Parts: sequence; structure tokens; C-alpha cells
Amino acid sequence: MIGVDALRDAIVPPPAAAMLAAQRHLDALTKPPGSLGRLEELAARLVALCGSPPAIARPVIFTFAADHGVVADGVSAYPASVTAQMVENFLRGGAAVNALARACGARVVVADFGVANPIGSAPDAPTPLVRCPLGAGTANMAYGPAMSRAQAAAGIEHGARLALDAIDAGADLVATGDMGIGNTTAASAITAALTGLDADTVTGHGTGVDDTGRVRKVDVVRRALTVNRPDPRDGIDVLAKVGGFEIAGLVGVILAGAARRVPVALDGFIAGAAALVAAAVAPASVHAMFASHRSAEPGHTRALARLGLVPYLDLGLRLGEGTGAALFIPLARAAARVYREMATFKSAGVDGPA
Repeated sequence: MIGVDALRDAIVPPPAAAMLAAQRHLDALTKPPGSLGRLEELAARLVALCGSPPAIARPVIFTFAADHGVVADGVSAYPASVTAQMVENFLRGGAAVNALARACGARVVVADFGVANPIGSAPDAPTPLVRCPLGAGTANMAYGPAMSRAQAAAGIEHGARLALDAIDAGADLVATGDMGIGNTTAASAITAALTGLDADTVTGHGTGVDDTGRVRKVDVVRRALTVNRPDPRDGIDVLAKVGGFEIAGLVGVILAGAARRVPVALDGFIAGAAALVAAAVAPASVHAMFASHRSAEPGHTRALARLGLVPYLDLGLRLGEGTGAALFIPLARAAARVYREMATFKSAGVDGPA
């Protein structure tokens, strides 16, 4: 299994001239320069990362699940039992991410990174379950570390292994998804720790708690940060103290994609928190990150701003699972096809701008 240090060492930014060369090609196509707006930026970033426009013929969405001990402090509108029940729904193909993955031709990998309740067996389910649990949910971060540093590193390595296996099998885009009751609280704590922002600024309503519930979440996040004192200079320390097992797995997916120069479609707030950790571990990994959409959770906007990423979609989503990342896949395909298939002024015999 590849370790965190090896992943970090394998991640380098694209060549400095690659983005400029890609933009020159786009400017030579039969259209006014820049007229395709951010689709051109997306195409240029894909080409700079991959060396050529990827086909995005075999995208894989990684939907990782785990429970969070902090649920005991009343931070969610739903009980922890829903995590296992939703995993069963993923396996049967009945969740939003399944429907959207079918629409864009993506494969969904569902993995148990630490679900507390039993997951019913479904031998005939169209999606198999990958089991790599780090425990029966994290500890309650409001009273101490959510997990050990060793567990955090193991989670990153498990996620990286799954992503690298998929890339070795032909995946040309990897996307992040999540399921875990209580994980917006963990994402808020990670975001506060790594941006330096106050808990109130980065904590939203999550699964739909009312205003009183949100105040309670803010208080829990503040207590977790005070009790654990995560070191913002050390992404793994932050992850271990206030993160989640599924978030650790997503950090591994991001780092693996960056190491192999494969685009990583970030989903919403949970993925944004994982991306902050990945960037703290390996700053150059940001070059492989594509912010699929802007979540309705306020902390997501702050996380993306810290990463220097501008989302491509803004649909008011707040579901997770990988749904926003799935919606981004056709857009990325379109950008790559524009780059690859449009004629240039010269090849088409069309007069260019005067």
C-alpha cells in the first residue's frame, strides 16, 4: 500500500508553460477568443494537467461512508442509523448519486470506512461494497480526538489504494462522494482549523437542523477546536483530531489523482474539507482539483476560496454522495471535446480576427 509520504513526493505541478500552450490552441479555434468562457479555462486546465485532452470515458465516483461520534451531541436532524441505511441504498442503485452516475456513464465505488451500524448484505446488488473500516465510527471530537494519527494515515492510504486501482484499470477522472451522518460538523471543524475562520462563519444547517440546532453545531465545533487544538500546519493532525474516516479516504483519492495527473472532481462541502487537508499535505495537489459546484453550506465557499478554486456549477445542492461531481462530468467531457474536435482558423480556411 502506498504511504502518505510517497504520495506527497509524487505530486508536482504541471509544467509552467502547459497552461499557456493550451490557451494558445484554444485561441486558434474557430471562435472569438474567450467566447466559450469558463469552458475554455476548464479545457486548458485539463490539458495542462493530463498533457492532452482526456476522453473522460471511464469516470469513477468514490462514495465513502462512515459515522461520527459527535452525532451524540445533537448536531444532525437524522440519527446515525441512516448512514448504514443509505449505504444499502447506494448498493441497490436507488440513491441520487446512482441515478446521476448512470446519466453520465460513471461507475460508483461504495466503501465502508467506519459505519457504526450493520450494513445488510446484498449479494445481488448492482454495486458491490468495499469494506475497509477504521472503526465503528469516530470518537466524539467534542471531548477528544476523533481518531488516532495512525487511523488518519491509514484512511488516506486506503482511499489512495482504491483510486490508484481504478486509475490502473483505466479511470480517467476520479470524483469524490460521501455519506456520514454528522460529517458536516466535522467538515466545519476542519475548515475552521485550516482557514482560521470562526466556527460560526463556516457552519451551516447540514441535514436541515433548525436555527437552534445550528447554534448547537457551532458550539460543538468551537468546543472540538478548543479541546483538540489541531495544528493548521499539519493537515493530518487536523484530520485526526476533528475529521472523519470517510474524509480521510477522500483525502487519499485526491492525493492519488494528483500523483497520477488524473483530474479529481470535488463534490461539495465534505469534499472541500478533504481538499483542504490534501492541500495542507501536498500543496501542488490543488492543480488536480476541479470544484464541480458550490454547496449551499457556507463553509464550502470559504474552503474553495482558500484553495483558489471557483466552482463550475451553482445549483444550491447540499446532498453530498458525489451528486455535484456527477453533474460536472458531462461539462468536463464537453470542454475536452471542444479542445480536441474544433477546427482551427487555419485548418478550416476561416479568416481570423483582423
